[in-house]
Parts: sequence; structure tokens; C-alpha cells
Amino acid sequence: MNLKTLLWIASLALALSGLATAGGKHGHDHKPQHGGVVVESGDVDFELVAKPELITLYLRDHGKPLSTQGGSVKLTMLAGSAKSELALQAAGDNRFEAKGSFKLEPGTRVVAIVTLPGRKPASVRFALK
Repeated sequence: MNLKTLLWIASLALALSGLATAGGKHGHDHKPQHGGVVVESGDVDFELVAKPELITLYLRDHGKPLSTQGGSVKLTMLAGSAKSELALQAAGDNRFEAKGSFKLEPGTRVVAIVTLPGRKPASVRFALK
């Protein structure tokens, strides 16, 4: 093999490895930052933190807090045969929340319909641990 061919192969390998890295993590971490369950939809990470007295949904866009101003969230919770619906209110820079008394158990399924100004509504599904 001549030098020109070797350089071409090395360049191609380098370019392909860069594509694999770029497609894998999108440059941000999907780990929970508040002890909840994280689901990615589009470029937004939705983290649901569900406690018996408080339910909070945090939003991050490419790892940075995403404004919830002017947005709304409707949750549908399915625990066994019980179904309940709940509206969350904007409660800070990047979170929605509702206070009350909630029946939560491992395996509870939650569907969140998140509407933000200038974005298409997102339907996000969670399973509580």
C-alpha cells in the first residue's frame, strides 16, 4: 500500500469514528439530576420525580434547563386498575409541579402531555420504579 492510500484510509476511519461519537450522546448526560426517572423526547430530557405529596417534572434541553414559562402539563397516572389525571403548574425556571396526596407504587405508568410555547406538544411515558 502506498502512503496516499494509507492516509485516505486513516482519514475515513477518523471521520467515521467522529460520527459514531456525535450520534451516541448528543453531547449531554441523560442521568437523573433530581432522583427521578428520565425520558428523552427529541432533544429534551424530561425527569419525573414522584413522591406521595409532590410530583415534579423537570425539563432540560441539551443538558441545560428549559423554560416552562407559558407551558402546561397534563399527567395521566395508571396504578393497577386505578387511573387518575392531574395538571401540573409551572413552578420555577425549568419545572412543573403539583402538591397533594398521590397513590404511587412501583410499576405505576405515567403519561405526560407537555405543551410549551413555540414547540409541538410532547407525549412522554414513564414507569415508576
